[in-house]
Amino acid sequence: MTTATQAIVGMVTTLWRYPVKSMMGEELNAAEITQGGILGDRVYALTDPVTGKVVSAKHPNKWARMFECRASFIEPPRTGTRMPGVRITLPDGTQLSSDRDELGLLLSRVLGREVTFAEAAPSTPRLEEYWPNIDGLAYRETVTDEAMPSGTFFDATPIHGLRSGASDPISWSPPHPG
Repeated sequence: MTTATQAIVGMVTTLWRYPVKSMMGEELNAAEITQGGILGDRVYALTDPVTGKVVSAKHPNKWARMFECRASFIEPPRTGTRMPGVRITLPDGTQLSSDRDELGLLLSRVLGREVTFAEAAPSTPRLEEYWPNIDGLAYRETVTDEAMPSGTFFDATPIHGLRSGASDPISWSPPHPG
């Protein structure tokens, strides 16, 4: 018989869900964790119809205003049902619903570039990432074309944790069944 050793690496103090990739999200009291991460996290995104890429705040020179928008679900998502629509709050306080026909046009005006609202991730999503001129980065002062996990709007893993006083974030990927 073996004894497992456990170490406490931190305590959860806040939970956040981001219904639309790269927009500010909503704070939660509790979250349902699924194979895909927190239920409802990054289930929607904006896409650039010119490049076909997912809009990402990782390219702040192009998408600087994404963090000025906030998305929240109109009603809580439930396992086994279609994801509910979202309410997007613009920088001036205007609220838009994701079921509006002109949503892409209105968001394009705010962001200064044409976008479309995507309800499903492509099978091979990609995004652009800007690398500033900082020592130690893989690239410097350049934009790269990055692959995203197949069929998702995540950059890498579906759950990230930040520890106070620690230099490295905690990332978690659910185990693959079977």
